[in-house]
Amino acid sequence: MPTSEASFPNDAGGDLADAIRRFDAARSRTITLTPRERHGIGMQSEKTLHAVLKNYIDADEDHQEIPVDNYIADIYHDGTITEIQTAKMGTMRAKLACFLPQYPVRIVYPIPAEKWIIWIDPETGELVKRNRSPLRGSFFHAFKELYRIRPFLGEENLSLELLLIDLDEYRLLDGWSRDKKRGSHRYERIPLRLRDRLVLTCPQDYMQLVPEGLAEPFTSADFSKAVGFSKKGVSTVLLLLTEMGVVERVGKKGRYYLYRVTQDW
Repeated sequence: MPTSEASFPNDAGGDLADAIRRFDAARSRTITLTPRERHGIGMQSEKTLHAVLKNYIDADEDHQEIPVDNYIADIYHDGTITEIQTAKMGTMRAKLACFLPQYPVRIVYPIPAEKWIIWIDPETGELVKRNRSPLRGSFFHAFKELYRIRPFLGEENLSLELLLIDLDEYRLLDGWSRDKKRGSHRYERIPLRLRDRLVLTCPQDYMQLVPEGLAEPFTSADFSKAVGFSKKGVSTVLLLLTEMGVVERVGKKGRYYLYRVTQDW
């Protein structure tokens, strides 16, 4: 039966230390390094990152891959649904439209905090090189995907769990450039450790993303500088925060909109 209030297994304990402990346990249960090294990457039909996160949320297989209203829920337990979405959040719209009127739904979305790229020769399977990516992830990187489900973000039954994760990314050297890297295909992602976690259950929780001490009114450029995120990306963040009622536009300064935190908070 649907419930009116979510009770997610991964809220137990609630703090980051507990989440890290559960993440490490899920990683140990899911990843078998020796067979992977012996037989190559990606032998399972389910990708490793998705499998680790599913076991991080709920390791009980009786709660995993459950048919619910003509869809398969990643996890269904005690009337609540958890969906692990590692990419392309827009593909969830039909599921959300079906689930949210009846069930509390949490979307778990991983963000690479620090990433190492391991290149694979597609002909021999040899691991050729391991490079550290210069990119660093933050919770703000989730907003590009959240934009794709923006009509659902204000739904009472929807919550989000954003996870900053270090990982190894295996890619095939099959691209179109001379070094075969541009246009290459991602083969597998192996999570290494959980760095941080942000749970968003209601519009007030989004206030965690507004930096303290930011003078008002502020522009997108001010916000970008305060959080260390690109101006282009911040435009999407502020659009969604405005639609959620967390901030509001109060005028313009040149070509920039002026914002302030909504007084209701």
